[in-house]
Amino acid sequence: MDWKGRRQSRNIEDRRGRAPRARNPFGRGGVRLPTGGLRRASGGGISTIVVLVVLFVVLKSCGIDPLQILAGGGSGLPGGDPAVTERQVTPARQDEMSQFMATVLAETEDVWNGVMQAQGVNYPEPTLVLFTDAVRSACGNASAASGPFYCPGDSKIYIDLRFFDELARRFQASGDFAQAYVLAHEVGHHVQNVIGVLPKFNQMRRSMSQTEQNRMSIRVELQADCFAGIWGHYTAQKGLLERGDLEEALNAAQQIGDDTIQRRTQGFIVPESFNHGTAAQRKEWFARGFESGRLESCDTFNNPV
Repeated sequence: MDWKGRRQSRNIEDRRGRAPRARNPFGRGGVRLPTGGLRRASGGGISTIVVLVVLFVVLKSCGIDPLQILAGGGSGLPGGDPAVTERQVTPARQDEMSQFMATVLAETEDVWNGVMQAQGVNYPEPTLVLFTDAVRSACGNASAASGPFYCPGDSKIYIDLRFFDELARRFQASGDFAQAYVLAHEVGHHVQNVIGVLPKFNQMRRSMSQTEQNRMSIRVELQADCFAGIWGHYTAQKGLLERGDLEEALNAAQQIGDDTIQRRTQGFIVPESFNHGTAAQRKEWFARGFESGRLESCDTFNNPV
């Protein structure tokens, strides 16, 4: 990705080196990038208001409470590997990665401000929090092993930059555009928060069974993937993508599919426990957003997933 020399976002909060001890991560609805194990955490407005109404009616008629899904979600990478917090990353690499994240965040701001303005919706920009080892958020405390996550309670995205070394080493998803996809996915959850999807999900899931929560969570996560694809669409239009960038993002989406993660971590899959989507689903919905650049293409609630 051709990113150097471009605008960097000022919506950055650098807490590296001063992380608190983390307990009870995602106690209040944080949305994270899945990182291993069977348990993973996961706006109406615009023309999406219609989608939300239809979604609510359809789900209730099926006995599903959509409100619990909307608390927030993550990208879907397995965590819990102590190496994430033990491995050392040089200060120079940390600085370059932080600048890259600030640049990608700025690009998402440009895209989503434009998309939302066209829909007559205000877009409050999210804040990216960089942390080391553990962090406190409005959704509770979390450790770096949990992976990147979005907290709808404070509209902030939390990332320990060492996670990206884990992404490349453990999940064979290397490349700067793979990293950009991770951030764009979390920004996708912020978009969902803005248009009302996450608040609705959080409310509805209170009366859902775990199986119902997982099914709805998959739709929420795939929509965030599709929104990440929309960002990629406009980034490509600017001529910022380099050869192989799209393949990096699609590979990352595949490597963090529920089925891929479970095969890697436990040797078998348990479809009932999926809550972010399979590798094929994640690739498909990112590609839909990338190809169309339209919100209407990301209706995971009224289309087969």
